[in-house]
Amino acid sequence: MYDVTIVIPTFNERDNVRPLFELLQKALSGRDWEAVYVDDDSPDGTADEVRALAFDHANVRVIQRIGRRGLAGACIEGILSSTAPFCAVIDADLQHDETRLPVMLDKLQSDPDLDVVIGSRNVEGGSSGDGLSKLRKWGSDQATSLTRRVLKITASDPMSGFFMLRRLSFNQVVTGLQTEGFKILSDVLAASKGTWKTAEVPYTFRTRHAGESKMDAAVTLEFLSLLLVRMTGGLVSMRFIMFAAVGFSGVFVQLAVVRLMLAFMPDAFLLAQAAGVFVAINTNFFLNNLVTYRDRALKGKALLRGLFSFYLVCAFGALMNVGFAELVYKTVNNWALASLAGAVAGAMWNFLASSLFTWRAR
Repeated sequence: MYDVTIVIPTFNERDNVRPLFELLQKALSGRDWEAVYVDDDSPDGTADEVRALAFDHANVRVIQRIGRRGLAGACIEGILSSTAPFCAVIDADLQHDETRLPVMLDKLQSDPDLDVVIGSRNVEGGSSGDGLSKLRKWGSDQATSLTRRVLKITASDPMSGFFMLRRLSFNQVVTGLQTEGFKILSDVLAASKGTWKTAEVPYTFRTRHAGESKMDAAVTLEFLSLLLVRMTGGLVSMRFIMFAAVGFSGVFVQLAVVRLMLAFMPDAFLLAQAAGVFVAINTNFFLNNLVTYRDRALKGKALLRGLFSFYLVCAFGALMNVGFAELVYKTVNNWALASLAGAVAGAMWNFLASSLFTWRAR
């Protein structure tokens, strides 16, 4: 049995597979370790590159996930696949300092009460270096501050993607983790409810070796959704929060279309409302495909079939939307209030129908 499993989540990281493994070999020389690359079915052939590497190295494994996406879920699956007493998570892009892994392992092995060791950029000796642009550095600092305040986490760098934990401790919190998230450490620390003993080691965040960063607007929304999930005690899921956020944006799209049409046809509210609903349905579909269901994102012909499915399953919601809005408009003669009321009336049906049919789990 290995002493430690190094879990490496990947997506389009083919060119980083071997360079990272070579660095791990040097850093962990004399240790019993394995590398588990958890790949989200990368189109660039990352999983095949890992398999080729595994032919020459028995301590290399790959988990190729089909129909599932997301860093948090990849990390969870990688850790659960391990039989080692300790598991580390490190990015494939070479931005984390692999030479700190032996220090992390020594700390966990020497202190049986220690649950996790975090690679931190925010303690003495640590730095973001040149690995982040000024904008991303500012965003990371704000996210760190917000996470510590909202989730009551004392660690200096809860947004770190570089850490090592005790497997038995992880087993105690894993069922409460969100698989859709991007920042798993903050979720793990929140799930521990302040009972874990933590330690931090400084490291300098390096520039990416190859490939492209996975940070985007969807990741930001996932992060904010995770905070809301934790604030509500897990009563709502991240997917529901993201769906609601997209739906909320659809309300403004609908209102904008209705307002625009009424500017040219002031007496045609019913037509304007119907047009607003149609445009909002389309924008909601594409945004949900990009954000809410990015792990089940539809492409090619499946995208067109999904759009048609979305039209069908939301048809009843649209009828509710238009009909209820017309009723309210006749009652209060206020187009904005009536349109908003119609949007709310159809929202719940849209979520249930799209989850069950359009983006059903594969």
